[in-house]
Amino acid sequence: MTLLVMILTLFKPLKIKEQKFVDVPLLNMKNFVMYELDTKGLRTFMSGESSLRYADRYVVNQIDFTDSSKHFISNMKADLGIYKNSMINLSGNITYIREDGLEIHSQKMLYNQKTSIARCDVPYKAMLGKNTINGSSIIYDAKNRRVKSKNVTINYNLQEE
Repeated sequence: MTLLVMILTLFKPLKIKEQKFVDVPLLNMKNFVMYELDTKGLRTFMSGESSLRYADRYVVNQIDFTDSSKHFISNMKADLGIYKNSMINLSGNITYIREDGLEIHSQKMLYNQKTSIARCDVPYKAMLGKNTINGSSIIYDAKNRRVKSKNVTINYNLQEE
């Protein structure tokens, strides 16, 4: 009996820590390229230096994303992009170029592929030809060709006839 009491008091069960892996990449790819096709042809093109594929998203370094699913083709390049549920969250040295010549440069941008709305809540610079716009934030609706911006400075070049 004494031996059993000593064992229970002196020896404690080992506490084994269990680690739960909630968000583990399923695939790690170098020189990543993805083509998304539908009945009308190429809908989305995405490439990058490397990519991690999770169950619900892609995380792409040096992302180059082209959306040709709408009337105008839009191309976005950034240092990092997260593609999840038709939403592209871009960060670092972003260049957004649309087929009609509009360019937007910023450090953070969220692009909704379904609605063709690019949203940027940090300072940006937009250019169309020789015209430039600087502001503190922008919401650009490519589908309806509407822009909302705050703290805007515009340099507009008039053409002489």
